[in-house]
Amino acid sequence: MKHIVILISGTGSNMAAILQAAERERWGERLGARVAAVVSNRPGAEGLKQAARAGVPTAVVDHKAFDGREAFDAALMQAIDAHAPALVVLAGFMRILTPGFVAHYAGRLVNIHPSLLPAFPGLNTHQRAIDEGCKLAGATVHRVTTELDHGAILAQAAVPVLPGDTADTLAARVLSQEHLIYPRAIARLLAAS
Repeated sequence: MKHIVILISGTGSNMAAILQAAERERWGERLGARVAAVVSNRPGAEGLKQAARAGVPTAVVDHKAFDGREAFDAALMQAIDAHAPALVVLAGFMRILTPGFVAHYAGRLVNIHPSLLPAFPGLNTHQRAIDEGCKLAGATVHRVTTELDHGAILAQAAVPVLPGDTADTLAARVLSQEHLIYPRAIARLLAAS
């Protein structure tokens, strides 16, 4: 069985979409894969409750308890490696990872970013797209590399930027597409492995 470990920092809406797709599409039977754990860097992350309700084991590695990124990433790797993951999925995980962490999971680490990469890496993507006068915005599933939001693109979805859009209204439309493309991209990766 291929194990998936999902990393979250907040509400876990992409995690929930992945869990729902895994159940609906019978990933265990079809792809020999299951979500083995959900790990958060925030003890109060709402997504932990959702994962627990779905019967998925959870863990917390609180970044505030560590002196520096290297120590945090080492503890995070230990928590992840306990599940022997075939794939580590960043789903709203709001920490920049060290090169050592990225190298440890090379080829097994994926992320979703709320822009049409390579446009607008980093934060505040929706407001930046509006400010630049973009006609389209969207989301990108990509492999994680040491360069922030620059790995190989696995999937993208575009949404129109509408007149009168705010960062929040645009974010909501983009998020609905993230919930579709992220599970699909993960299923494709699992099928190919």
